[in-house]
Formats: sequence, structure tokens, C-alpha cells
Amino acid sequence: MLSVRPKVAELAFHVFSRSLHPELYRVHRTRRIERSAYHAQVNITNCGHVITWNTTGKTPVTVCEVATSAHQPLPSKRCLISQSLKGSRTEKADFHLGVAYRTHFQLEPVAPDMFFMVQQQLSKQPTEGLLHNFDASGRMSLGALSYVNIETRQRSMLVQAIHTFPDDYAIVKVESLFSLPDA
Repeated sequence: MLSVRPKVAELAFHVFSRSLHPELYRVHRTRRIERSAYHAQVNITNCGHVITWNTTGKTPVTVCEVATSAHQPLPSKRCLISQSLKGSRTEKADFHLGVAYRTHFQLEPVAPDMFFMVQQQLSKQPTEGLLHNFDASGRMSLGALSYVNIETRQRSMLVQAIHTFPDDYAIVKVESLFSLPDA
């Protein structure tokens, strides 16, 4: 298990059709979501986040999204998407029973003044989502932060995550939609 935040050049994005063992990552903040048609666990980790979304019913479907280091040991079995987290990318996966997963992620290098403005706005405003401020790496006096906003509906969940990397003046943004077909 990695114990420090990776360099932004080492980031990876994975989607699995299975849950992952929690000992694979270090959780800093967590939230459990319960709806009649699904339940989810959203975790901020040292590298990014892990979201595990499960449908309820006779034939459950599991979707697990992981934003982490490329060096993080993860299983290869039932991995649907495995991409380095560079630039901007849109991905999707469709499952049986009409379950759909859509995501858009991007790595955005920004000017130092813009980075500090974004970092300050995220850390100072009251939030209904999950927020974790990391300790400084030693090179910079400012620590990274991760913010995850979760919007739930009866048959869908939208997650917006922002992870900052002060050493690289970079921001990772991920927006994912987990959904069931209309009843």
C-alpha cells in the first residue's frame, strides 16, 4: 500500500466490475450511500479516490472506480478500464439489466496563482461533500487536497471529484455517473 501521494505523472484511472479489498488503499474520508435500488461507498484515499457502487436485487451489478497511482498493486481480473490519467478522456461501460457507467476525467496543469486560488476556494468554503486536506510534502508548504461531491437520485448517483497536486501545480477532475434504467 502506498502511503504518500504519488506524482501527478504516475496517476492512473481504473474501473472494475467487482469490488476491491479495502486493504489495497489507505482511506482518509468515507461516506456510505443507501438507496432502495443501489448502495455505494465513496472513499478519499492517499492517491485519489475509490467508489464502489452496487445495485440491489436478484442480479446485483458492481462498478468500482479507482483514481490512484499507476504503481498501486491492483487486480487485473474484471478490470474494464485502465488508463493513465493524462489529458482529458471520456469513458463508458454498459452492464446487463441496463446499468450504465459514464465518466469524464482530466488532468489539468495550471499556473501557480490559479492553483493557489482553486486550492484556497476548495479548502475554505463549507462543503456537503467529502473533503480531506493532506499534510505538506516538505517541498511546498501547502498540502494537497481532495474534494468529492456526491449527488444521489433514486436510480442514479453523480460523483464529482477534485484532487490537487501542489508539487506539480496540477488538478485532477473526475465526473462520473452511475445509473439504472428508468423503472
